[in-house]
Amino acid sequence: MTNVSFAAVAVSFTHTIKALEPFFNAAASQFILGQHIPIPLWLSLAPVVLGVSMASLTELSFNWTGFLSAMTSNIAFTYRNIYSKKAMTGMDSTNVYAYISIISLLFCIPPAILIEGPKLLQYGFADAISKVGLNKFVSDLFWVGMFYHLYNQIANNTLERVAPLTHAVGNVLKRVFVIGFSIIVFGNKISTQTGIGTAIAIVGVAIYSFIKAGIEESKKKPASAGKLPAKE
Repeated sequence: MTNVSFAAVAVSFTHTIKALEPFFNAAASQFILGQHIPIPLWLSLAPVVLGVSMASLTELSFNWTGFLSAMTSNIAFTYRNIYSKKAMTGMDSTNVYAYISIISLLFCIPPAILIEGPKLLQYGFADAISKVGLNKFVSDLFWVGMFYHLYNQIANNTLERVAPLTHAVGNVLKRVFVIGFSIIVFGNKISTQTGIGTAIAIVGVAIYSFIKAGIEESKKKPASAGKLPAKE
């Protein structure tokens, strides 16, 4: 769904909608996993989403296909994180990701054949090869596949070590780097709004991390206080 959105609207617009991921994850963590999300933690998500939205809105475009695809991706991302986290109680993140990849491939092949069919070879391969040549097409496909695999593998390894909400906040911060990297690679000029939005997002993540650390520390204190020193 994310890739469908990328094809339908500007990349910046997709990242704007995807910036809502922490809210979806917070809601799902509280109402599905039963994890209590304190009010301060909810409030700390606001500057993260606001900052990324400001940084992304410089090239805003809109159509319903792009919007609904990005929103569907948010929902899918949330449930993927939650059920992956549950699966990691019985196996490690590498094996979970391996199973996810195999199931995803089997899930995507039928609709690809039914929806695109013979056009897949023409528009997906022949037209691309005619524009850039076979060697560059194969090379680009290889590097995209490798980096996308590494991204997902590292994301799953991270999810094994943190809560789904923390993972989602980190994923939002990633969008700031995507915007910055696109500025460097494609030569896009950064606006004042983009710079301010990036700064707000980084500060928001710092606030979230500080509040989260404080909550974790407060949980540890009662447990340590309950341990009495052993009698000699």
